[in-house]
Amino acid sequence: MNNVFSFARLGALLIKEFIQMRRDRITFAMMLGVPLIQLVLFGYAINNDPKSLPAALVATSSDPYTRAMVSALQTTGYYRFDNVAQSADEAEFLMARGDVAFVVTIPADFARRVERGDKPQILIEADATDPAVASGAISTLGTIAGQALLRAQGMQEAAAEAARGQLDVVVHRRYNPEGISQYNIVPGLLGVILQMTMVMMTSIALTRETERGTMENLLAMPSSPLEIMMGKVLPYLAVGAVQVVVVLAASKLLFAIPFTGSMTLLLSAVLVFVLSLVLLGYTISTIARTQMQALQLTFFFFLPSIMLSGFMFPYRGMPGWAQTFGEIFPLTHFLRITRAVMLKGAQLPAVATEIGWLAAFVALFAGVALVRFRRTLD
Repeated sequence: MNNVFSFARLGALLIKEFIQMRRDRITFAMMLGVPLIQLVLFGYAINNDPKSLPAALVATSSDPYTRAMVSALQTTGYYRFDNVAQSADEAEFLMARGDVAFVVTIPADFARRVERGDKPQILIEADATDPAVASGAISTLGTIAGQALLRAQGMQEAAAEAARGQLDVVVHRRYNPEGISQYNIVPGLLGVILQMTMVMMTSIALTRETERGTMENLLAMPSSPLEIMMGKVLPYLAVGAVQVVVVLAASKLLFAIPFTGSMTLLLSAVLVFVLSLVLLGYTISTIARTQMQALQLTFFFFLPSIMLSGFMFPYRGMPGWAQTFGEIFPLTHFLRITRAVMLKGAQLPAVATEIGWLAAFVALFAGVALVRFRRTLD
C-alpha cells in the first residue's frame, strides 16, 4: 500500500462520493428538508421559562448598604456572585464571554445618597439572550432590594411599597430587551441541525460500504487511511455549508433574528464544528458493523448532547455533575459561540476558548478514527 498522500487519488474518491450522494436522492432531500422542518417546529414551539444565576459585582465601596444589597440578592437564589469586576469594561467582557448572566453595579456614592435620602440607584444588567433565565430574577428585584435597604437602615417594619420609594433599581436587558424566545432558540438550532445530519450521515459512511459489498474494493485501492477518511468526510462539509446557508437565511427571513457579530468569525467556528461532527460520525462508522448500529450509536450520542448542552434547558440551571458532563459535547461549546457572536457581537477573544475546545474535538475524533480504521484492516 502506498502511504504517500496523493491529491489525484483523493480527487477520485471525492468524485466517487459526490456521484453516490447524487444518486441517493431521498437522503439528499432529507438533508435539506429536515433543517427547514426542524427550524419551523422548534423555532415556534419551544418556549422555556426557568431561572438562573451567576453574577458579577461592580462596586467601589464596601459599606453596610452595599453589603446588604449583595446579601439580599444572593438570598433570593437567583444570583451567585462568583466574580467581582474591577471596572465596567471587565464586567462587559465577562458577560460577552458568557461567564455571568447578570452584572450588578452599585455606585461609589450609594451609601452617601442613602443617608441623605436622595433615592439611590443600582444598575442590574441581565444577559437576555436567554429570556427565560433573566425573567424570574428581574421580577422580584424592586421589592427584595428595597426591603434590604430598609433593614440596613433599621426600618424592618416598613412596607414593601415604601421600600420601592427608597431605592431605584435600573434594569437593562442586554442583547434581547424584548425577551423574544426565538432569539435564543433559533441560533441554537443551527448547531442542533448540523449535529443531527452531519453525524448521522457520516456514521454510516463505512458501514454502508460493508453492507453493499463494496468495502473490499475500497480497501483494495492504493489509498491510505487518511485519504479514505478525507474522501468520506469532505463531501459532507459541502452539505453542511448548504445547511448553514439555509438556516441562517431562514432565521433572518422567518424570525428576524439579529446578527450583530462577525460573519467571518461565525463561519470559521461553524467550519471547525462541522469538521468535528463529520469526524465523530466517521469514528462511529469504524465501530459499528451495520448501518442500524451506526444510527443507534448516533442517537445515543445525540440525545444527551441535546439535553445537556444548554439548548433545551438553561445550562447553568442544571446540577454541577450535569454541567461537567455537558462539557464533553461539541454542541455545548458551539451554542456558546453562535449565541455570543450573533446576539452579543462577541469578538474572537470572547469565544477563543470555546473554539479551542472544538479544535481539540477535531484532533481527538480524527486520531481515534484513524486508529480504529487501521484495526479493521488487520
